Amino acid sequence: MHKWETIFDVQKRFSRIVNHWKIFDKVELNIKILKCLYRSWQPKVTAISESKDLTSMTAASLFGKLKEHKLEMNRLVVQESKDKHSKGIALKVANQKRQQDFNDEDTMSLLLRKFRKFLKKNKG
Repeated sequence: MHKWETIFDVQKRFSRIVNHWKIFDKVELNIKILKCLYRSWQPKVTAISESKDLTSMTAASLFGKLKEHKLEMNRLVVQESKDKHSKGIALKVANQKRQQDFNDEDTMSLLLRKFRKFLKKNKG
């Protein structure tokens, strides 16, 4: 598997190769599939190899599990990007309101100081 390949591409290529050579049994095919995956798949490869019996699993079901994992990972990435985007906007709005409050307070305090000076000059 190359870094830019999808699991669909790997399955197509793997099927073409295996269909020409019918000398491998299920376990050998499953091990070859798991070993050819890119490094980012390593946690899933470990989970499958430890939890499932590779002798009873077909190559099609193995690729199905890998596709399901990829779809779930894509869904999580989309969800995380939505969460980050919405949080950023909320913070910007809150900061703008807070800055406006400070400006209003500064204006009010300046006005009060000038009014006090005016009262002192005119003696009440």
